[in-house]
Amino acid sequence: MTRMTVNGEAVHYKLDPATPLLWALRDASNLTGAKYGCDTRDCGACTVIVDGRATMSCGVTIAALEGADIVTIEGLAADRAHPVQQAWAAEQVSQCGFCDPGFILAIAALLKASPSPSPEQVDAIPNLCRCGAYPRIRRAIARAAASATRTAPPTPPPIAAPPPPATKR
Repeated sequence: MTRMTVNGEAVHYKLDPATPLLWALRDASNLTGAKYGCDTRDCGACTVIVDGRATMSCGVTIAALEGADIVTIEGLAADRAHPVQQAWAAEQVSQCGFCDPGFILAIAALLKASPSPSPEQVDAIPNLCRCGAYPRIRRAIARAAASATRTAPPTPPPIAAPPPPATKR
């Protein structure tokens, strides 16, 4: 029996400890954002974030993740407000969409570790896009990095509410 945190919630899997995380997430937790692509850690479609690092969930067992903190695409930002998700949409990266969750999580983990990644760090992302959207993916990474490092504008003071309308008697 394996215990971990998935998207901020404690989870106790009563599965064979040798079960790959991908199948525990998809079959036991109904979190289907991580995709089955190759089962050999070559494509990245199954990427999730484990303890802050992008991890291909097809290649790690739940037993190896006892006590780990896992984030799936479903838990990255419920309102899709994460800078990578926003940049992904703004750059119109998606074509078939199959690789999107894995790429988004790999990029989110990269930007958390290195807010201004070098071209070599970007090239080191092992995920594959069968549609070949790499130029748009690179633009999305640059946009998300710029967005994440930009300071927010100061909050203007609140505007006083107008007085209630006068009532006639």
